[in-house]
Amino acid sequence: MEMLDDLESLRFEYGVPEEERYWLYLQGRYRGLMIKGCAHAAFFCKMFSDLSNLLQKLPRTIHPRTVSFDATVTEDEKLTVGIIGCGHLGKQLANVLLKTVPIPAENLQISTRRPDSLVELRKLGVRCVYDNTAVASWAKVLFLCCLPAQLPNICLEIQSRLEKSCTVYSFVAAIPLPRLKSLLNHTNIIRPQYQFVEDFDDIWGENEEVPAALQDSTIIRGTCPYNNLGGVILNVKWLEGLCYALINACTTRSVFHSQVLKLLNKLFLSMHLESCKTDPTSCPKFQLTNFMNKSYVKNLYHKRPFPWFDLTTVQLKETPFSQHISATRSLQDHITLLYCESFGLTISEEELPYVSTVIQPPEDED
Repeated sequence: MEMLDDLESLRFEYGVPEEERYWLYLQGRYRGLMIKGCAHAAFFCKMFSDLSNLLQKLPRTIHPRTVSFDATVTEDEKLTVGIIGCGHLGKQLANVLLKTVPIPAENLQISTRRPDSLVELRKLGVRCVYDNTAVASWAKVLFLCCLPAQLPNICLEIQSRLEKSCTVYSFVAAIPLPRLKSLLNHTNIIRPQYQFVEDFDDIWGENEEVPAALQDSTIIRGTCPYNNLGGVILNVKWLEGLCYALINACTTRSVFHSQVLKLLNKLFLSMHLESCKTDPTSCPKFQLTNFMNKSYVKNLYHKRPFPWFDLTTVQLKETPFSQHISATRSLQDHITLLYCESFGLTISEEELPYVSTVIQPPEDED
C-alpha cells in the first residue's frame, strides 16, 4: 500500500468534486468517534478488571445474610466481556479490549450473524458464535454494537437472560437511555454520548487500526474525558456512570460501603500529583456524601452495602457526584492522570491544563 501513497488518482478524495470537498471533514469526525469510543470502553473495562483484582484480595467479610463459597470466589469475580454485533466497530472494539486492557481471549465472547468471518479473533482464542442469549447471560459487561433497527429484537431476546449485575454498555446512539431501559427491562446501562465541534484539528490519522492509533501520545491526549482536542467531546456524565457502575458491582458482592470507598480511592486516586506531596490536604478522597444525599447517609447503617443505583437515572439527572466532580478540579486532574497512565502515557502536572480542559456536560436531548 505504501507504493500507492503518491498516486493521487487512487485516493478517496480524487473522485469528490471540488464543491463537495467540504464534507471530507466527516471522515476525521467518524474516525475520531471510533477511536474515542473504543478508548473509553477500554478504560471502562480496565477499571472493572482492576476492581475484580482488588475484590479477590479482600477478606471475605461481607453482609451477614450473604452465604459465601470461597471455592467459587475467583471464578465469580473474574471479568467476562461480551459483544453483540461485530461489524467494523465490534471488530475494532474487540481488538482494543484484547490488546489494550488487556482482556484474556477466554474472557471475551462475541455474538454475530457471521461468526465464521471472524477468523483472526477465533485464532486468538475468542469464542465467536451466533447466540445472543448465551453471551448476554455469561457476560458481566455486555457491549451492544448492533444497528439501531436490530436492537429491539435483540433486547427482546436477551432481556430475560441478563443478570441484574451485568453492565450493558450501548454504542447504539440512536436509541436514548429511557427507551433502552424499557426495551431491556434493565437499569444497569451505560450509554456514552458525544458532541462535535465544527472547527477542529484532525489528529486521528488515516489508515491505522484503533489499537495502533492508541499508541500515539497525541491521540491518547485527545481521547481524555475532559479534552475536546480532535473535535469530539464526551459528555462527562459517562464518568459518573462508570463510578456508580463500579459501586453496583461491589453491592452485588455485598461489600460494605466503607470498604467500597477505600476501593474507589485505590482505583481512581492511586496516581498522585506533585502538589499532593507538598500539600496532602489537597489530595481528594471519596466520601459517602459524594455519592448519596446527606439525609440518606445519616440513616445508613455502617455495616451495610451501598444501595443499588439506577445508572440510567445517574446519567440523565443531577447527582451528588455531579456536583462534587464539577467543583473539584483536583479530582478531574487525578482522573486525567489515571486515564493517560492506563494507556502507558505519563504526563506532568504542567501539562494537565492542556490535557484536562473542563467541559460542562451538554443538555441531554433525550
